Amino acid sequence: MPRIKSKSGIYHIIMRGINRQIIFEDEEDCHKFIQTLQKYREISEYKLYAYCLMGNHLHLLLMEDKDPLETVMRRICGSYVLWYNKKYGRIGPLFQDRFKNEPVEDDAYFLTVLRYILQNPVKAGIVTKVEDYPWTNYTDYIRSKYQTDTDLGLNILNVDRAQAVRKFVDFIDKDNDDKCLEIKENRQITDNDAIKIIKNLCKVERGSDLQMVDVDKRNTYIKELKEGYGLSVRQIERFTGINRGIIQRL
Repeated sequence: MPRIKSKSGIYHIIMRGINRQIIFEDEEDCHKFIQTLQKYREISEYKLYAYCLMGNHLHLLLMEDKDPLETVMRRICGSYVLWYNKKYGRIGPLFQDRFKNEPVEDDAYFLTVLRYILQNPVKAGIVTKVEDYPWTNYTDYIRSKYQTDTDLGLNILNVDRAQAVRKFVDFIDKDNDDKCLEIKENRQITDNDAIKIIKNLCKVERGSDLQMVDVDKRNTYIKELKEGYGLSVRQIERFTGINRGIIQRL
């Protein structure tokens, strides 16, 4: 199916690890991907308004310029995959075949997508506050950093920069039921895949080892297994030995 072309040139983009593969194993991986975004921002001259790096997927909000979106994404992903495969001694693709994207054509939806992306870790239960998650560009907006392009979003909110930042914080923190492009899970995770996901995400030798992890960290992992990776309550219970009631409450 052909992609819908954005009249504004602005897109919300989702990239996902192939077969739900984790694409950011540690902090170095996240730093490397952000560096890659910066590198090709200069080469392809796109505007980067927002990003959020999750365990097995990522969100971007950008506007194409010199190079078309397909070229931009091919460069970013190709560069990161070469580095990632060398680091982890693997071969083959890392990302799902086609990135998903939707056009962003007006200011109101731009702000909606911006909030949706920055709130992703909160809605996934990984953190309770947007500012506590390190792998978004939230702080660029409130601390006048220039690693990403924050002017458009702030100018929509207010022409006065100090007032715009205050409005930005209030807007991003506001409870909402925003509906944007998302990853749809169309199949049940197999038990073999579930075991691999638990071991990789939680960095344990056996699923039962998760019982020994600090409670807060354990709960964060369980939330991500359920909401970020789509494991069933029953699978988590069977492979970790953690009580079903605990898993259901999180």
